[in-house]
Amino acid sequence: MNGVHDMGGMHGMGPVEIEKNEPVFHSDWEARVHALNIACSSHRKWNIDVGRHSRERIPPAEYLAATYYEKWLRGLEMLLLENGLVTAKELETGRAESKASEASVLRPSEVTAYLRVRRLARLDDKVAPKFRPGDRVLAHNDHPIGHTRLPRYARGRRGTVERDHGVFIFPDTHAMTRDRKPQHCYSVRFAARELWGPGASARDGVYVDLWDDHLDPA
Repeated sequence: MNGVHDMGGMHGMGPVEIEKNEPVFHSDWEARVHALNIACSSHRKWNIDVGRHSRERIPPAEYLAATYYEKWLRGLEMLLLENGLVTAKELETGRAESKASEASVLRPSEVTAYLRVRRLARLDDKVAPKFRPGDRVLAHNDHPIGHTRLPRYARGRRGTVERDHGVFIFPDTHAMTRDRKPQHCYSVRFAARELWGPGASARDGVYVDLWDDHLDPA
């Protein structure tokens, strides 16, 4: 979808601040938010693409003012409410209105085993590729109201398929209808001048992972 979260190529956001020896978490509450997201995902009420789309739905002013883990927390609150796992009053007061069932609790002793289960987006489905390395492609100029992994700066631009990663879940449908829609995912190289104009370096390029449904032959 189009929104402030799709910042690639946007002006006016300032330089990227590189923090030397940056810690994994800057405070304890960030670690708790990360843990909450993992624990709540054990309910299997949503997938990773639905989770990403929840953060995309944060109102623009709120999104721009929020830190990274504040966005994660806000997106999680949306999912918990929408899936009936908490009520608005419970979020407001921080107190449960009813006792959680034993089946819905991820116990500390179960966390390690839960994290060890690999849930890969790669699929074994036999799907023929639309493109091969070396093919010239044109990215769709779509502006969906739902989730998409096609960044705005690459839409309508021509690139070259550099690598076929294999068959993967298509995140654009997986986030909206949970349809996996298996298809090939490619690493596509876009010349910097194709994206940013003649002022960009002729030697530079940007590699974007895109799916069959994002591309047409150029």
